[in-house]
Amino acid sequence: MLDVRRLALLAAVVDTGSMTAAADQLGYSPSAVSQQLRRLEVEAGQPLLHRLPRGVRPTEAGVVLADHARHVLRRLRAAEADLAELAGLRRGTVSVGTFPTAASALLPRVVSRFRREHPDLRLDVRSARFDELIALLESGVVGISLLWDYQWSRTDPAEFALTPLLEDPTVLIVAADHRLARRRQTAMAELAEEDWVVRGHDHPVGEVLDRSCRAAGFTPRIAFEANDYQEAQAMVSVGLGIALAPRTAVRNPHPDVRVLTLTGDVPARRILLAHRQDRLRAPAELAMHQLLVEGARDYQTTL
Repeated sequence: MLDVRRLALLAAVVDTGSMTAAADQLGYSPSAVSQQLRRLEVEAGQPLLHRLPRGVRPTEAGVVLADHARHVLRRLRAAEADLAELAGLRRGTVSVGTFPTAASALLPRVVSRFRREHPDLRLDVRSARFDELIALLESGVVGISLLWDYQWSRTDPAEFALTPLLEDPTVLIVAADHRLARRRQTAMAELAEEDWVVRGHDHPVGEVLDRSCRAAGFTPRIAFEANDYQEAQAMVSVGLGIALAPRTAVRNPHPDVRVLTLTGDVPARRILLAHRQDRLRAPAELAMHQLLVEGARDYQTTL
Protein backbone atom coordinates (compact mmCIF):
# COMPACT_ATOMS: atom_id res chain seq x y z
CA MET A 1 0.00 0.00 0.00
CA LEU A 2 1.31 3.46 -0.89
CA ASP A 3 2.32 5.69 2.02
CA VAL A 4 0.24 8.89 2.20
CA ARG A 5 3.09 10.97 3.63
CA ARG A 6 5.36 9.96 0.76
CA LEU A 7 2.59 10.79 -1.71
CA ALA A 8 2.41 14.28 -0.17
CA LEU A 9 6.18 14.65 -0.69
CA LEU A 10 5.88 13.56 -4.32
CA ALA A 11 3.12 16.10 -4.99
CA ALA A 12 5.19 18.87 -3.39
CA VAL A 13 8.28 17.95 -5.41
CA VAL A 14 6.35 17.83 -8.69
CA ASP A 15 4.60 21.13 -7.93
CA THR A 16 7.80 22.98 -6.95
CA GLY A 17 10.08 21.20 -9.46
CA SER A 18 12.77 20.77 -6.80
CA MET A 19 13.49 18.50 -3.86
CA THR A 20 15.13 21.42 -2.04
CA ALA A 21 12.08 23.66 -2.47
CA ALA A 22 9.72 20.85 -1.39
CA ALA A 23 11.93 20.17 1.65
CA ASP A 24 11.82 23.85 2.65
CA GLN A 25 8.03 23.93 2.17
CA LEU A 26 7.38 20.83 4.29
CA GLY A 27 10.11 21.19 6.91
CA TYR A 28 12.29 18.26 5.82
CA SER A 29 15.93 18.06 4.83
CA PRO A 30 16.57 17.51 1.09
CA SER A 31 18.26 14.18 1.83
CA ALA A 32 15.21 13.00 3.80
CA VAL A 33 12.93 13.94 0.90
CA SER A 34 15.17 12.07 -1.55
CA GLN A 35 15.26 8.99 0.68
CA GLN A 36 11.46 8.91 1.14
CA LEU A 37 10.82 9.32 -2.59
CA ARG A 38 13.14 6.42 -3.41
CA ARG A 39 11.09 4.30 -1.01
CA LEU A 40 7.93 5.46 -2.75
CA GLU A 41 9.41 4.39 -6.10
CA VAL A 42 10.03 0.94 -4.61
CA GLU A 43 6.39 0.83 -3.40
CA ALA A 44 5.18 1.96 -6.85
CA GLY A 45 7.46 -0.49 -8.67
CA GLN A 46 8.73 2.07 -11.17
CA PRO A 47 10.61 5.39 -11.42
CA LEU A 48 8.61 8.48 -10.52
CA LEU A 49 11.20 11.24 -11.10
CA HIS A 50 13.92 12.09 -13.59
CA ARG A 51 16.76 13.50 -11.48
CA LEU A 52 18.32 16.35 -13.47
CA PRO A 53 21.40 18.53 -12.82
CA ARG A 54 19.04 21.30 -11.82
CA GLY A 55 15.91 19.95 -10.15
CA VAL A 56 13.70 17.04 -11.09
CA ARG A 57 11.06 16.21 -13.67
CA PRO A 58 8.27 13.64 -13.09
CA THR A 59 8.04 10.52 -15.18
CA GLU A 60 4.68 9.62 -16.67
CA ALA A 61 4.03 7.46 -13.61
CA GLY A 62 5.11 10.36 -11.38
CA VAL A 63 2.58 12.69 -13.04
CA VAL A 64 -0.22 10.16 -12.59
CA LEU A 65 0.67 9.41 -8.98
CA ALA A 66 1.13 13.08 -8.05
CA ASP A 67 -2.34 13.81 -9.42
CA HIS A 68 -3.82 11.05 -7.26
CA ALA A 69 -1.80 12.33 -4.32
CA ARG A 70 -3.33 15.81 -4.65
CA HIS A 71 -6.82 14.25 -4.68
CA VAL A 72 -6.06 12.16 -1.57
CA LEU A 73 -4.67 15.21 0.25
CA ARG A 74 -7.75 17.27 -0.61
CA ARG A 75 -9.98 14.51 0.82
CA LEU A 76 -7.87 14.32 3.97
CA ARG A 77 -8.09 18.08 4.46
CA ALA A 78 -11.86 17.85 3.97
CA ALA A 79 -12.01 15.06 6.56
CA GLU A 80 -10.02 17.15 9.04
CA ALA A 81 -12.36 20.09 8.44
CA ASP A 82 -15.42 17.89 9.03
CA LEU A 83 -13.95 16.54 12.26
CA ALA A 84 -13.14 20.08 13.37
CA GLU A 85 -16.77 21.07 12.79
CA LEU A 86 -17.97 18.11 14.84
CA ALA A 87 -15.50 18.90 17.63
CA GLY A 88 -16.55 22.55 17.51
CA LEU A 89 -20.25 21.64 17.82
CA ARG A 90 -21.04 23.16 14.44
CA ARG A 91 -22.30 19.88 13.05
CA GLY A 92 -23.58 16.47 14.11
CA THR A 93 -26.52 14.56 15.55
CA VAL A 94 -27.33 13.61 19.13
CA SER A 95 -29.73 10.71 19.73
CA VAL A 96 -31.33 10.67 23.20
CA GLY A 97 -33.67 8.14 24.77
CA THR A 98 -36.21 9.09 27.40
CA PHE A 99 -39.40 7.89 29.08
CA PRO A 100 -42.73 9.74 29.24
CA THR A 101 -42.61 11.28 32.72
CA ALA A 102 -39.03 12.51 32.27
CA ALA A 103 -39.87 13.74 28.78
CA SER A 104 -42.71 15.87 30.10
CA ALA A 105 -41.05 17.12 33.29
CA LEU A 106 -37.28 17.32 32.84
CA LEU A 107 -36.54 17.29 29.13
CA PRO A 108 -38.39 20.31 27.65
CA ARG A 109 -36.13 22.96 29.21
CA VAL A 110 -33.02 20.96 28.36
CA VAL A 111 -34.10 20.57 24.73
CA SER A 112 -34.86 24.29 24.46
CA ARG A 113 -31.47 25.21 25.87
CA PHE A 114 -29.64 22.69 23.67
CA ARG A 115 -31.26 24.03 20.50
CA ARG A 116 -30.58 27.60 21.57
CA GLU A 117 -26.90 26.98 22.38
CA HIS A 118 -26.18 24.54 19.53
CA PRO A 119 -28.42 25.52 16.59
CA ASP A 120 -26.32 23.63 14.06
CA LEU A 121 -26.71 20.26 15.78
CA ARG A 122 -29.58 17.88 15.05
CA LEU A 123 -31.42 16.41 18.03
CA ASP A 124 -33.20 13.04 17.79
CA VAL A 125 -35.29 12.23 20.90
CA ARG A 126 -37.02 8.86 21.33
CA SER A 127 -39.48 8.09 24.12
CA ALA A 128 -40.00 4.45 25.04
CA ARG A 129 -40.57 1.95 27.84
CA PHE A 130 -37.63 0.82 29.97
CA ASP A 131 -36.87 -2.42 28.10
CA GLU A 132 -37.02 -0.61 24.76
CA LEU A 133 -34.63 2.07 26.02
CA ILE A 134 -32.14 -0.61 27.06
CA ALA A 135 -32.40 -2.17 23.58
CA LEU A 136 -31.89 1.23 21.91
CA LEU A 137 -28.77 1.83 23.99
CA GLU A 138 -27.37 -1.64 23.34
CA SER A 139 -27.90 -1.35 19.59
CA GLY A 140 -26.45 2.16 19.40
CA VAL A 141 -29.66 3.69 18.03
CA VAL A 142 -29.42 6.20 20.89
CA GLY A 143 -26.11 7.26 22.38
CA ILE A 144 -27.44 8.33 25.75
CA SER A 145 -30.71 7.70 27.53
CA LEU A 146 -32.61 8.71 30.62
CA LEU A 147 -33.45 5.65 32.73
CA TRP A 148 -34.96 5.06 36.15
CA ASP A 149 -34.59 2.45 38.85
CA TYR A 150 -35.58 1.63 42.43
CA GLN A 151 -33.45 0.38 45.29
CA TRP A 152 -34.55 -3.24 44.76
CA SER A 153 -33.83 -3.26 41.01
CA ARG A 154 -30.73 -1.17 40.39
CA THR A 155 -29.44 -0.80 36.83
CA ASP A 156 -26.20 -2.75 36.41
CA PRO A 157 -23.25 -0.29 36.28
CA ALA A 158 -21.16 -2.97 34.58
CA GLU A 159 -23.46 -2.80 31.56
CA PHE A 160 -23.82 0.98 31.28
CA ALA A 161 -21.97 4.02 32.54
CA LEU A 162 -24.50 5.71 34.84
CA THR A 163 -24.81 9.31 35.98
CA PRO A 164 -27.43 9.74 38.73
CA LEU A 165 -29.42 12.89 37.96
CA LEU A 166 -32.04 13.18 40.69
CA GLU A 167 -34.20 11.41 43.25
CA ASP A 168 -37.83 11.37 42.16
CA PRO A 169 -39.95 11.05 45.33
CA THR A 170 -43.20 9.13 45.45
CA VAL A 171 -46.23 11.33 46.19
CA LEU A 172 -49.89 10.74 46.97
CA ILE A 173 -52.69 11.86 44.64
CA VAL A 174 -56.16 12.47 46.12
CA ALA A 175 -59.35 14.04 44.81
CA ALA A 176 -59.89 17.74 45.45
CA ASP A 177 -62.74 16.91 47.84
CA HIS A 178 -60.91 14.09 49.65
CA ARG A 179 -60.60 14.29 53.45
CA LEU A 180 -56.83 14.84 53.09
CA ALA A 181 -56.99 17.36 50.24
CA ARG A 182 -56.24 20.32 52.49
CA ARG A 183 -53.15 18.67 53.93
CA ARG A 184 -49.61 19.18 52.58
CA GLN A 185 -48.39 15.76 53.67
CA THR A 186 -49.51 12.49 55.16
CA ALA A 187 -48.17 9.06 56.14
CA MET A 188 -49.02 5.67 54.62
CA ALA A 189 -50.35 4.51 58.00
CA GLU A 190 -53.26 6.94 57.60
CA LEU A 191 -54.35 5.30 54.34
CA ALA A 192 -55.17 1.74 55.40
CA GLU A 193 -58.92 2.10 54.73
CA GLU A 194 -58.58 3.75 51.32
CA ASP A 195 -59.33 2.31 47.87
CA TRP A 196 -56.42 2.58 45.43
CA VAL A 197 -55.96 3.39 41.77
CA VAL A 198 -52.76 1.75 40.54
CA ARG A 199 -50.87 1.38 37.27
CA GLY A 200 -51.56 -2.00 35.71
CA HIS A 201 -49.47 -4.53 33.77
CA ASP A 202 -46.92 -5.04 36.58
CA HIS A 203 -45.90 -1.39 36.51
CA PRO A 204 -43.16 -0.55 39.06
CA VAL A 205 -45.42 1.88 40.94
CA GLY A 206 -47.49 -1.19 41.87
CA GLU A 207 -44.40 -2.60 43.58
CA VAL A 208 -43.93 0.74 45.33
CA LEU A 209 -47.53 0.57 46.58
CA ASP A 210 -47.17 -3.01 47.84
CA ARG A 211 -43.92 -2.30 49.66
CA SER A 212 -45.17 0.96 51.16
CA CYS A 213 -48.43 -0.54 52.39
CA ARG A 214 -46.66 -3.59 53.78
CA ALA A 215 -44.24 -1.34 55.70
CA ALA A 216 -47.28 0.53 57.10
CA GLY A 217 -48.93 -2.73 58.15
CA PHE A 218 -51.78 -3.21 55.66
CA THR A 219 -52.64 -4.62 52.25
CA PRO A 220 -53.94 -2.15 49.63
CA ARG A 221 -57.47 -2.57 48.29
CA ILE A 222 -57.26 -2.04 44.51
CA ALA A 223 -60.26 -0.31 42.90
CA PHE A 224 -58.86 0.39 39.41
CA GLU A 225 -55.83 -0.43 37.23
CA ALA A 226 -54.86 2.45 34.97
CA ASN A 227 -52.85 2.36 31.75
CA ASP A 228 -51.07 5.67 32.37
CA TYR A 229 -50.78 8.43 34.96
CA GLN A 230 -53.27 10.67 33.16
CA GLU A 231 -55.92 7.95 33.43
CA ALA A 232 -54.97 7.32 37.06
CA GLN A 233 -55.40 11.02 37.90
CA ALA A 234 -58.77 11.12 36.14
CA MET A 235 -60.06 8.18 38.18
CA VAL A 236 -58.72 9.72 41.39
CA SER A 237 -60.41 13.03 40.53
CA VAL A 238 -63.86 11.39 40.55
CA GLY A 239 -63.28 9.59 43.83
CA LEU A 240 -62.62 6.05 42.61
CA GLY A 241 -59.58 5.85 44.84
CA ILE A 242 -56.25 7.47 45.70
CA ALA A 243 -52.94 6.79 43.95
CA LEU A 244 -49.18 6.86 44.24
CA ALA A 245 -46.99 8.38 41.54
CA PRO A 246 -43.47 9.71 41.06
CA ARG A 247 -43.48 13.47 41.46
CA THR A 248 -42.34 13.94 37.85
CA ALA A 249 -45.57 12.22 36.74
CA VAL A 250 -47.69 14.96 38.32
CA ARG A 251 -45.67 17.97 37.25
CA ASN A 252 -48.89 19.22 35.62
CA PRO A 253 -51.64 17.68 37.79
CA HIS A 254 -55.28 17.19 36.87
CA PRO A 255 -57.23 20.27 38.05
CA ASP A 256 -59.45 18.17 40.32
CA VAL A 257 -56.71 16.37 42.26
CA ARG A 258 -54.30 17.41 44.98
CA VAL A 259 -50.73 16.14 45.44
CA LEU A 260 -49.41 15.40 48.94
CA THR A 261 -45.92 14.64 50.18
CA LEU A 262 -45.56 11.24 51.86
CA THR A 263 -43.57 10.80 55.04
CA GLY A 264 -42.00 7.60 56.28
CA ASP A 265 -40.70 4.55 54.41
CA VAL A 266 -41.94 5.24 50.87
CA PRO A 267 -39.46 4.34 48.11
CA ALA A 268 -38.32 7.02 45.67
CA ARG A 269 -37.04 6.22 42.22
CA ARG A 270 -33.71 7.33 40.87
CA ILE A 271 -33.47 9.01 37.47
CA LEU A 272 -30.24 8.23 35.64
CA LEU A 273 -28.39 9.16 32.50
CA ALA A 274 -26.86 6.10 30.83
CA HIS A 275 -24.51 5.37 27.95
CA ARG A 276 -22.76 2.21 26.83
CA GLN A 277 -19.42 1.60 28.56
CA ASP A 278 -17.62 0.72 25.33
CA ARG A 279 -18.87 3.67 23.29
CA LEU A 280 -16.60 6.56 22.30
CA ARG A 281 -18.66 9.70 22.83
CA ALA A 282 -18.78 12.56 20.33
CA PRO A 283 -18.49 16.20 21.51
CA ALA A 284 -22.17 16.87 20.69
CA GLU A 285 -23.23 13.98 22.93
CA LEU A 286 -21.01 15.24 25.75
CA ALA A 287 -22.61 18.67 25.40
CA MET A 288 -26.09 17.17 25.78
CA HIS A 289 -24.91 15.10 28.75
CA GLN A 290 -23.74 18.25 30.54
CA LEU A 291 -26.99 20.08 29.82
CA LEU A 292 -29.02 17.16 31.21
CA VAL A 293 -26.94 17.17 34.40
CA GLU A 294 -27.45 20.92 34.80
CA GLY A 295 -31.14 20.66 33.89
CA ALA A 296 -31.70 17.94 36.49
CA ARG A 297 -29.97 20.07 39.13
CA ASP A 298 -32.18 23.04 38.27
CA TYR A 299 -35.29 20.83 38.24
CA GLN A 300 -34.41 19.34 41.64
CA THR A 301 -34.58 22.78 43.23
CA THR A 302 -38.26 23.07 42.16
CA LEU A 303 -39.37 19.79 43.77
